[in-house]
Amino acid sequence: MSRIAYVNGRYVPQRHASVNVEDRGYQFGDGIYEVVHLYGGRFVDEDRHLDRLERSLREIRLPMPLSRQALSHVLLEVARRNRVTEGLLYMQVTRGVARRDHPFPAEPVAPALVVTVKRIKPYPRSIDGWGGDAITLPDLRWARRDIKSLNLLPNVLARQAAREQGAIEAILYEEESGFVTEGAATTFWIVDEAGRIRTRPLSHDILPGCTRGALMAELRQAAISYDETPFTLEDLARAREAFITSATSFVKPILRIDGRPVGDGAPGPVTRRLFDIFSRHVTGALKNAA
Repeated sequence: MSRIAYVNGRYVPQRHASVNVEDRGYQFGDGIYEVVHLYGGRFVDEDRHLDRLERSLREIRLPMPLSRQALSHVLLEVARRNRVTEGLLYMQVTRGVARRDHPFPAEPVAPALVVTVKRIKPYPRSIDGWGGDAITLPDLRWARRDIKSLNLLPNVLARQAAREQGAIEAILYEEESGFVTEGAATTFWIVDEAGRIRTRPLSHDILPGCTRGALMAELRQAAISYDETPFTLEDLARAREAFITSATSFVKPILRIDGRPVGDGAPGPVTRRLFDIFSRHVTGALKNAA
């Protein structure tokens, strides 16, 4: 069956889907995107993703392309038409089509909306075999990383560098301070040498991860403490455990960083417990709320 995409009000075969060459997303990266996990026919943390979409759009002064209710209908319809119940949905909103010029179009144009979905492998039943290695790289991205924009070239280069070294993620850090920011496409966490779960606090420096927020809500529900405190590469080198979170990684252990094992080089007890907690969140055994 041909995959179906939603493009500016029309459901079309994806192989025929196209956007105008003067779409500002194509020419300037002037837009926002979201990726949502679809499990059992429902979107995991849909409200969190739509909240973040709306926030990012506000930050770049771009209106929602549809009402929230209408957008939710489109997302479900794309999944339905593609007969996908376990997958990843991608949505992208740009400032639309206008003559190429850096400032916003002098005359308002309609935002452009594209939605696609693809099947993925089933949610992992076990943490064993789910982890991977990472490398560290200087964070070369722009200063507003809290906006989920289309400008991903530094992320692309970091992920490619990781792949070339047999790793699944690049852990980014500030060159001057040595403080870790996040993964190239994930939130990064450690269990430090004192046993504390730590991740960087929200600011313009990192993306407010939806999986990050959902996991924190589950930790509070389970009365498991965590610290939103910065940590350095030196702290990372002494960490007992490390893991990443995202809509595609869920809770994924990092076993080696720059060729050195984290802890004993196997998923640790804290990461195992958090993987189990988040698995129940995804599958619906725990409340899956925004």
